[in-house]
Amino acid sequence: MQKKPWFSSVLRSGLFVPIVLAFLKLTIHLLANGGYGYFRDELYYIACSGKLDFGYVDHPPLVALATKLSRLLLGDSLFSLRLFPAIAGALVVLLTGLIVRELGGKKFAQALACLAVIISPVFLVTGNHMSMNVFDHLFWALSALLLIRILRTKSTKLWIALGIVLGVGLQNKHSIFFFGFGLLVGLMLSSARKHLFTLEMWLGLAVAFLIFLPHLIWQFIHGFPSVEFIRNASLYKNLSLSPQEFLLGQIIEMHVFLFPLLLLGLVHFLFLKPAKPYRVFGWMYISIFGLFILTSAKTYYIAPLYPMMFAGGAVLFEIIIERWSLSWLKPATLAFLCGGGLLSAPMALPILPVETFIKYAEYLELSAPRSEDHETGPLPQHFADMFGWEELTRSVSDVYNDLPPRDQGQCGIFAQNYGEAGAIDFFGRKYGLPEAVSGHNNYWIWGPRHYTGEIMIIIGGTEADYERIYESVEQVGLFMHDYVMPYENNLPLFVCRGLKVSMEELWPEVKHYE
Repeated sequence: MQKKPWFSSVLRSGLFVPIVLAFLKLTIHLLANGGYGYFRDELYYIACSGKLDFGYVDHPPLVALATKLSRLLLGDSLFSLRLFPAIAGALVVLLTGLIVRELGGKKFAQALACLAVIISPVFLVTGNHMSMNVFDHLFWALSALLLIRILRTKSTKLWIALGIVLGVGLQNKHSIFFFGFGLLVGLMLSSARKHLFTLEMWLGLAVAFLIFLPHLIWQFIHGFPSVEFIRNASLYKNLSLSPQEFLLGQIIEMHVFLFPLLLLGLVHFLFLKPAKPYRVFGWMYISIFGLFILTSAKTYYIAPLYPMMFAGGAVLFEIIIERWSLSWLKPATLAFLCGGGLLSAPMALPILPVETFIKYAEYLELSAPRSEDHETGPLPQHFADMFGWEELTRSVSDVYNDLPPRDQGQCGIFAQNYGEAGAIDFFGRKYGLPEAVSGHNNYWIWGPRHYTGEIMIIIGGTEADYERIYESVEQVGLFMHDYVMPYENNLPLFVCRGLKVSMEELWPEVKHYE
C-alpha cells in the first residue's frame, strides 16, 4: 500500500488551517519586528538578563531568562530579541485553532477565530517586542485548551498538566492569578463544580504553587516589593476608568470589528446547550471583567481572554451560518476582517515611516487608548517608547567626555527611570560610559553600585532637586527629541559635585517603585 504524504494527515486532523494562519502571524512579525527601535521595557529586560534572579520588583524571572537565552543564541539585534515573541504570538494563533476544534468547530470557525487573533491590535503590539505579555497570552491560551479538554473528556489527570502551565505562567507574570480566580468562580457557578472536589485539581494547584515558590521566597526576602509596586501603579500611574471607558478601551484594543465575535463567544458559553460543559468560560470572562474594573486595571490586562472568547464566538457563528444556509457569509466575513486588519495594522505595528504614520493616524482620527496617567505626544506610547534612547545616551556621552579624565574615573550616571538607565547600560557600552544607577524598580535593588556619588551626571529633574544634596549643580546639556513621550523630552543634563551625605544615607530616599 502506498504511504500517504504527511500533509494529508495534517489536513484530516483539522490542524491545517491553524498551522497556516500561525505561520502567517509569524511572517507578519518577522517582517515588522525591526521597525523603529528598542522599546523601553526591552532595554530594562536586557539589563535584568545580565542579573538573573528569582524575581524583580515589577515582574517574575521568566522574561529576563527568555531575554538572556535570546541574546546568547541570537545576539542583541532587534530581529533577534523579538524572534521569541513572534514565535509565541504564532503559537497563540495555533492554540486558538485547537480550542475551536475542541469546541466542535470546523475549518471556517478555525479560520475566523485565528484571523481574529491575527488582526487584533493588542496581539500585534505584544507580539512585536520582548515582553511578559506575549508569553502571558500563550500561557492563558494553553491553559484554556487544557481546561477544555478536562471538561470535554473528564480526564482529571490533565489537572496536573494545567497546574504546570499555570505555575510556569506565574513565573512569567503575576496576572495569570486572574485565570485561577476566574476558573474558581466559573467552576462554582457552573455544572463543572464537581471538579472542585477532585484530588487531581488540588494537586494541580499544589504543583503550580511549588513552581511559583522560588519567586515567592524572593518576594519574602525582599519585603514583597511587587505589592508596593502594584499599589503605587494603581494609585499614581494607571488611569481609573469607568466601566464604559474600560469597555471602550477593550473594543479598540481587540479591534472594533471583533467585538460582535466576542459577544457571540459570551452567548455561546453562557447560553448554548451544547456548550453547557464550558459555562466556566462565560463566568470566567464576566468575573475577571468585573474584577478589573474594581481594581482600576489597564484595558489590555483582559486581552488573554480574547482567544478563547473568539473561539467560542466563531463556533456559534459557524452554527448560525450552517443552520440558515448563509454560506456566502463565510468568505465575506473573512474578507471584511482582512480589510479591517489592514486598516488598523499601522496603528499597532511599526511599518510606516514615522511622519507617514502621524498623518495616517490624523487622517483616520485613530488613537490608541490610554492606560497610564501620562501626557502623550505625536505618537502613541507603544511607538514613542521606541524612540530616543540612543540619542539620549549620545547626549550623556557628550557630557561625560567633556569631564576631565580624573573626574570620569569616579563619575556615575543617575537616571530617573529604568528606560533611561537601560538605555545607558545597553548603548553606553559603545560610547565608553559607566553603568547607570536609578531608584526606579529593580535598579533600586541593584543599589548605587560602586559609586560614591561625589561626581554624578543626572538625567532630568531640576536644579532645586539637587542643590539640597550637592555642593555644586550645573546644567550642561538638554536632551530633545520630536517623537519621545513628553516626560522624556526636554530633559536637562546636570553635572553634580560634592555630595553632602553618603550614598548609603541617600539611597533609601531615591526608591521609586511604579
